[in-house]
Amino acid sequence: MFGGRRGEAVDSLKTGGMATTVTLEVDLPGDLARSRLPAAVAARLQSLLDRQDEGAELSAAERGEAEGLAEMAEFLTLLRLREERRAG
Repeated sequence: MFGGRRGEAVDSLKTGGMATTVTLEVDLPGDLARSRLPAAVAARLQSLLDRQDEGAELSAAERGEAEGLAEMAEFLTLLRLREERRAG
């Protein structure tokens, strides 16, 4: 998909007393260490966070948007850190 390397995650789940192993393979971009939120998306997140810090009450939709964008930024950061550690 991205032309990069393939990552794998393994997790064990217990369902009804039996353990089940789930393996996921994900194509990761080759330039993962440079992955960031697009500038416009990062600016939108910063704008929402600034408004909240200034005491403005965000609408439910804005709070949901800010939470989703923050989670995406955190996810990209974690992927980037893992890549840096792997390359390290």
